[in-house]
Amino acid sequence: MKPFLLLASRAEDAAADDEYEAYLRYGGLKPEQLRRLRMEAAPLPPLDLSDYSGVIVGGSPFTSSDPAGEKSDVQRRVEHELAGLLDRIVPADFPFLGACYGVGTLGRHQGAVIDRTHGEGLGGVTIKLTAEGLVDPLLRGLPESFTAFTGHKEACTLLPSHAVLLASSAACPVHMFRIKTNLYATQFHPELDVHGLATRIDIYRHAGYFPPESAETLLAEVRRSTVTEPMQILRNFVERYSR
Repeated sequence: MKPFLLLASRAEDAAADDEYEAYLRYGGLKPEQLRRLRMEAAPLPPLDLSDYSGVIVGGSPFTSSDPAGEKSDVQRRVEHELAGLLDRIVPADFPFLGACYGVGTLGRHQGAVIDRTHGEGLGGVTIKLTAEGLVDPLLRGLPESFTAFTGHKEACTLLPSHAVLLASSAACPVHMFRIKTNLYATQFHPELDVHGLATRIDIYRHAGYFPPESAETLLAEVRRSTVTEPMQILRNFVERYSR
């Protein structure tokens, strides 16, 4: 089997490593089956898509809709490199799954409106599948409604006409969409379990996602949550595209 490629951009080692372990665990992958490139650490090397089964973009502290003048040099480089890679991925309809940051990257690349209108705080959110989502192969085995963890400052306000809406929440109208046949983005985190979100609350308590003084309350709420169903998306992605 050709490996999958995980493009990560979390600068904190604890968050980056926890994310990688989650993709291994819930994707049913061994380390040699998931190559990770930390884009915040170094420029992307030349990539031959034929070497991989698919590409996954993990979450990120970057907010793609921020004004260009407020973005760091690293963020601008990462966005430029992802856009260039999508210039090859999209025409080829090459298997792609972007989690959270994937909405900002794939969405912007395809002409979606990405802004801060529908941001959601850290915690569990009820996700509801659309009629198209109920029959999409990447959502096979999921119920019409399920709980997933979110935490995002920006979201998609308007999808381009060629995108297929697959899932929404009460506060965020675009939680998952598909472009063509094999290109997917989710706003919720399909890899994130209770342990993972608790780790991120600790790490990002001063990153603007929530008031720092509310961290302990958030941690208590998260530890009372049960989130197990979104991970099926990762298993479906791996099973569908392994080659």
